[in-house]
Amino acid sequence: QVQLAEAGGGLVQAGGSLRLSCVSTRHTAGTPFMAWFRQAPGKEREFVATISWTGGIESTADFAKGRFAISRDNAQNTIYLYMDILKPEDTAIYYCAAGRGGESRTNYDYWGQGIQVTVSS
Repeated sequence: QVQLAEAGGGLVQAGGSLRLSCVSTRHTAGTPFMAWFRQAPGKEREFVATISWTGGIESTADFAKGRFAISRDNAQNTIYLYMDILKPEDTAIYYCAAGRGGESRTNYDYWGQGIQVTVSS
C-alpha cells in the first residue's frame, strides 16, 4: 500500500504563489510516477503535472505551463507543485497521486485526500 499526504494549500490572492507538497510512504514497482490533479467545484478532476521518481521524466498540462512546476525529492519521498501567477480559476482541490504515469486518472492507483487551494480576485 502507498499512502499520500498533501500539504501547503490555502488562500492566496490572484497573482500570488503557493507550493504544495506530497509525501509518499513508499515507492513500488507499480508506482514509478507521481502526479498532481485538481478538481474545481462542478468540474471533472483534471491532470496538472506528473514526474517520475527516476529519470526526471515530467509532463505539465497546457494551462500550467509557465506558471506551475513539479519537482521531487527522492530522499524525502516527496514531490512538490510550485504554483505561480495564480488565477481565481486555479481554485480547486488539488490531489496527489501515485501510479504508472500519463495524464489519465485511471493510470493512478493511489490518491491523497486532497488539499484546498483558493485564489481570491
